[in-house]
Amino acid sequence: MSKSITARRLTAATLTVGALTAVLAVPATAADHDHRAQRSSVEISDVQYDSPGRDDRSNRSLNREWVEITNNSRRSINLDGWTLRDEDGHRYTFDHYRLDGRSTVRVHTGRGRDTDTDLYQDRRNYVWDNHSDTATLRNDNGRFIDETSWGHHRHGGRH
Repeated sequence: MSKSITARRLTAATLTVGALTAVLAVPATAADHDHRAQRSSVEISDVQYDSPGRDDRSNRSLNREWVEITNNSRRSINLDGWTLRDEDGHRYTFDHYRLDGRSTVRVHTGRGRDTDTDLYQDRRNYVWDNHSDTATLRNDNGRFIDETSWGHHRHGGRH
């Protein structure tokens, strides 16, 4: 009977070592991807896709539709050339803008005067679909940074 217990203990130890080896042997690309995703300091922190009140296409109503981008790091980040895009291909490109550390900028759809905390796309039509859409943020090299979706968007997910 002691041989049976010893055999079970050896089998259990072998399985444990095998499981640990498998976890540690994750391909570098997958491990790097997860690390980069956690390390991203800029994110889409909030979206007001359905401007309050009637959708009358007034500049006031257009500017009540916005996306907030937050820098969670302590250092400022140059967003020059970064893009914010919806599923229909409407694209806003950040131009000569630096987002301070631990701060947020609100990107409005309508027209207005850009400040440190508010940027304007200068559009005369709504961008974000009230029922379903996806806001995607990419850096100046076109690399994916963050996205957020709502409703039953075209790619089949739900938010």
